[in-house]
Amino acid sequence: MEKIDLTVGVLSLKNLRAKPVRTACLVVVVAVLAFTLFGGSILALNLRQGLETMTKRFGADLMIVPEGAGERAQTLLLRGGSTFFYFDAGIVDKVAQIEGVLCASPQFFLTSLSAECCDAAVQLIAYDPATDFVVQPWIAEKRGKQVIDGQVVIGSRVNPGSRGVIRLFNHEYPVAAQLSRSASGLDTSIFMTMNTMRDLVGRARTEGYNFLAIQEKEAVRGRVSAILAKTDQGKAQSGIVSAIRKEAGGVDVLISQRIFAGIAGTLSGLVKYIHIFSIGLWILALVVLAAVFSGTIHERKKEFALLRILGATRKRLIGVVLSESSIASIAGGVAGVILASLAVFPFATLISERLELPYLDAPFFNIILLLLGSLLLSALAGPLASLYAALRISKAETYFTMREGE
Repeated sequence: MEKIDLTVGVLSLKNLRAKPVRTACLVVVVAVLAFTLFGGSILALNLRQGLETMTKRFGADLMIVPEGAGERAQTLLLRGGSTFFYFDAGIVDKVAQIEGVLCASPQFFLTSLSAECCDAAVQLIAYDPATDFVVQPWIAEKRGKQVIDGQVVIGSRVNPGSRGVIRLFNHEYPVAAQLSRSASGLDTSIFMTMNTMRDLVGRARTEGYNFLAIQEKEAVRGRVSAILAKTDQGKAQSGIVSAIRKEAGGVDVLISQRIFAGIAGTLSGLVKYIHIFSIGLWILALVVLAAVFSGTIHERKKEFALLRILGATRKRLIGVVLSESSIASIAGGVAGVILASLAVFPFATLISERLELPYLDAPFFNIILLLLGSLLLSALAGPLASLYAALRISKAETYFTMREGE
């Protein structure tokens, strides 16, 4: 007969296997806790990462659009979609000459379309290489040299195809680069120079394509959709905005700081709710686990009294109880983290669309730290909850415990 050394770990494992239903209940409670801790923390971290990246990518202090188009422009920036609006390109020079405006650059939006290249509708955005300070620095991260006329740059959620070309209005355009994710509506956009946009519109008209807006037919005649401006931080922004509205006339001015402050406020409330919910669930898990351990320890009084008779010390009994709770907690923690990972990481795009907030995967190092922290808190839940019950059973008198019920 094989001799088995009944160490604390071996004895704990045998006890857990002997009561599979009880063990499963403990593991499930901790798994739910770990799922919430890790999943909630990842959501909060990714939302912060998304807002930070979006703010950095936008790069402009002001966005000037035609009067009444402010809400649509903000929607395009944050969530993408189909939109178009135009005003006279002469407004660009007026904005650039206003005191406090350091630089101004126009953009032209072509009505979005569903193309063979893309899994969703895309927005075509033209920029002026001579004045642009928003798109080109973003492109430079992926491509060392400047994009030339006839090439396009695609957002992270646009599929370039196997041949590295995009087919638009029955014509193929080579893809110069694919941008990294920005957690904004620009991820489903295609960027090109103004000259490329004029060429595209001309080809489309030749091919017999009809546009939704009459102004789109006049892209070569000096129409723009928006003006992005960078302002002098030493000047009062409210004064610059008032001057733009007065000089340009018939425009809406979007202030990026206010847009992102509003998003930050919404995000902050959501993150606070996630943290409060996680803390509340951790406390609830402690209470539930404490109740479970208290009940099971009461049922096992004679088992522990017998161990004392066989020579087990009080410390050994405490070790057995804490070891059982630790094993169950670690198993539940690992299971919860795995389930949270399967629920969060593969569905990042869907989560972003449902929340309608900037959402971007955080750096790998930060995710690892959150994973370890969630596992640690989950692993501590069981031992902390069982500590009182373990101390109580270790102090019980063996003789009276064995005689109980006689």
